[in-house]
Amino acid sequence: MTFNTLKEIYSIEATLPPNFKDFEIVGVAPLELATPNHLSYVDQKSYVKKLKDTKAGGVLIRAEYASKVPSASQAIITQNPHLAFAKISHAFKVDMFKTPSTKTPPNLGANVTLMPHVVVGEGVEIGDNTIIMANVVLGDGVKIGKNCKIYPNVTIYQNTQIGNEVIIHANSVIGSDGFGYAHTELGAHIKIEHTGIVQIDDFVEIGANTTIDRAVFGTTHIKQGVKIDNLVQVGHNCVLGEHSIIVSQVGLSGSTTMGRNVVLGGQVGTGGHMHIGEFTQIGGKGAVGKDLPPHTNYAGAIPAMEIHEWHHFLATLRRFAKKQKPSLIDKAKGLWKR
Repeated sequence: MTFNTLKEIYSIEATLPPNFKDFEIVGVAPLELATPNHLSYVDQKSYVKKLKDTKAGGVLIRAEYASKVPSASQAIITQNPHLAFAKISHAFKVDMFKTPSTKTPPNLGANVTLMPHVVVGEGVEIGDNTIIMANVVLGDGVKIGKNCKIYPNVTIYQNTQIGNEVIIHANSVIGSDGFGYAHTELGAHIKIEHTGIVQIDDFVEIGANTTIDRAVFGTTHIKQGVKIDNLVQVGHNCVLGEHSIIVSQVGLSGSTTMGRNVVLGGQVGTGGHMHIGEFTQIGGKGAVGKDLPPHTNYAGAIPAMEIHEWHHFLATLRRFAKKQKPSLIDKAKGLWKR
């Protein structure tokens, strides 16, 4: 299923509006980044306020919010904008490898090392003195800067952009699809094709077995100097601020953003669309369920608390437990025996 014009997209499950004007669609984009040849969508009331500034040529939207679409855009009325968007996204899918009739060689800088069994796609560029170790796979359009070191078995999907002095350790996957699905009334899961990219800036180091998902549209951005440990999951459209440190087993849900020099302890998890302010630290196993201000320290489990509040909570809990006669542990044992 492919689409080139707005009229063809209306054939999905939407209604032609009055004064319909057809135009060519070049892709999908968020409201704030869309051009007159892009399609966007609004699925939640919280995003309606962004409509007034959008330049999108068409917006998938429910009837109740259609009047908010600016006159320069066209409202594409549908009962389920998220589901309609998921179906349409397949028209703009970018494969990891094309099948050109004549494949052009990669653009290699001086002293580039390609070890055995490296797979290189169409239009790949690799900067001076970069080392690509055995069994690495580079999809079409990947660009890697100077003095980088890519360890064995790393897979870098199409159009990923990597700066200079970057280290990616073995078995990591950069640019795979994010985990995104829309759901039909019968509960079937319709995949959302991720058409964005991953951008990794200079002096980043990424540990072994880490995964960084490509954006739905736009960019998943790992900024300069970020250090990521092993076994970390970075979801689609996340932004990691300069010189942040992400410790092992952290899981960042889609569209988590953070300022510079953030430190996340082991097994920290975030909900989607959360922002963590600059120079904030979160202790191990902390679960972030709201935006966190800059220059703060958080700890605890679910949810993470400001660290002084967390210490007070623990002290209060201990005092409460000591006052119990019989102890809480003894009560628990008694309940268990019953």
